[in-house]
Amino acid sequence: MGDIIHTLPALTDLARARPGTTLDWVVEEGFAELPRLHPAVERVIPFALRRWRRSPLAASTHAEVASLRRALAEPGYDRVIDAQGLIKSALVARLAGAPVTGYDRHSARESLAALSYTECHGVAKNLHAIERARLLFAGAFDYRIDTPPDYGLAVPPLDLPWRPAGAYAVLLTATSRADKEWAEPNWTALGLRLAAEGLACVLPWGSEPERVRAERLAQTLPSAVVAPRLGLTEAARLLADARVVVGVDTGLAHLAAAVATPVVAIFCASDPDRTGVLAGSYAVNLGARGAPPDVATVWAATLQGLAAR
Repeated sequence: MGDIIHTLPALTDLARARPGTTLDWVVEEGFAELPRLHPAVERVIPFALRRWRRSPLAASTHAEVASLRRALAEPGYDRVIDAQGLIKSALVARLAGAPVTGYDRHSARESLAALSYTECHGVAKNLHAIERARLLFAGAFDYRIDTPPDYGLAVPPLDLPWRPAGAYAVLLTATSRADKEWAEPNWTALGLRLAAEGLACVLPWGSEPERVRAERLAQTLPSAVVAPRLGLTEAARLLADARVVVGVDTGLAHLAAAVATPVVAIFCASDPDRTGVLAGSYAVNLGARGAPPDVATVWAATLQGLAAR
């Protein structure tokens, strides 16, 4: 999810610099809702590489790959941009049969990916992922970047009847790796301080273990709500309407930044320099690999986020 969100500002740049350009987005099927929220995207083309890997020889897999190839070849694209810089994304890009632009071998996340590109651009690896994507698009279409990143998302109004009636904060406690988790007592301490400020806490989840953890934490907090399973559009609406979002290193923290909600991102096992939350609104990255922030530090940043709303 992070790669998709990090590419959104580049898409906004391109739509503004080259109005009238038709933009389609090829994306893993589980994340197809996100590009659909950007007004500049004409068509979203989902594919299922993760699912195909589990049954590469199945007839259904071959049929779906053939269907993807037809979907990419039919429009006759003038250019394809591989914003990921991975071997798998480069191979998908080639299916369109159009010139492919990507990072050069010194800039791509996987250097071999550059061998399949028609045109390569050098972009420093030590830049934030958002800035790298913006520079790649600008180089490909020959325009200058002179504005802050704009994710450009248009989140539709949705009725989420299970949400708290009043103001709320979203706590993103779930992450894909145990070493990225912030300790449960820390979440309880933070949630109690939010409750004292009159804010209910909403806890989303994505897997059964994460749901169990969210339920356990909710029992320690007054007026806490464990969200039902959410689609990405529903999650975007939930985050957009929150007073503040506090979360570990997860895709939803980046989505909070993308919908311009004040967000405090907690890093416990990774460094935020290149992939931390980034937004023109309030977005703060705390902690680093092996050095998670304490409750006092997170609370101070959360108060600043509330004041910025």
